Amino acid sequence: MKITHEIKDTTIIITLDGELDASSSVILDEELSDPEIMTYSKILVDCESLNYISSAGLGVFISHLQRFEDAQIKLIFYNMQDKVRNVFEILGLDLLMTIVSDYEEAMTIADE
Repeated sequence: MKITHEIKDTTIIITLDGELDASSSVILDEELSDPEIMTYSKILVDCESLNYISSAGLGVFISHLQRFEDAQIKLIFYNMQDKVRNVFEILGLDLLMTIVSDYEEAMTIADE
């Protein structure tokens, strides 16, 4: 798993490349736990190259949801492959998290 980020004004874009499993979820958790992330108003997660997500990977996002909501930080996933999106939908996480088709839509929702 390769995790990179890009900063654009008040938005941080986190790109996930590979498989988000138990071992790589620790790295993602550290990234999302960094106090600096709370200085952004939007966290966009680019899932185009995310090939797999385990329950541990899902757990990382779930564990940070409330903290982001309390701080009025929008967490938006985009470019999600169908097989990964199906995991979110089967577990009902698409009802808790914002998932959109592409970057443009993510930025539009983020600006609302």
